[in-house]
Amino acid sequence: MIRQNMNPLTIEQKRKLKSLAHHRKPVVYIGQNGITEGVIEATDKALTAHELIKVKFIDFKDEKKSLVQNIEEKTNSACVSIIGNIAIFFRQNPDSKKRQIDV
Repeated sequence: MIRQNMNPLTIEQKRKLKSLAHHRKPVVYIGQNGITEGVIEATDKALTAHELIKVKFIDFKDEKKSLVQNIEEKTNSACVSIIGNIAIFFRQNPDSKKRQIDV
């Protein structure tokens, strides 16, 4: 899957996205198998559908920063924030008619 790299988010954009993500529940969970192709595929589909998602680390909590970078690269998304064991990811829909979040 080849995509263009996402532009870095500004502090104001991150602040807005964090507030929008506050009441959302995690849609992807990182368990004992870590980052598998299935996890990447599920994350990619969730980003396409929702643009802003939460990923919860049930296992691999100590390696979450490196795993977040891995997810960012493979899904061409941006990590908005890591709070505890939950990471917030954002990827704007390339189709302007389907965009739910405008940053």
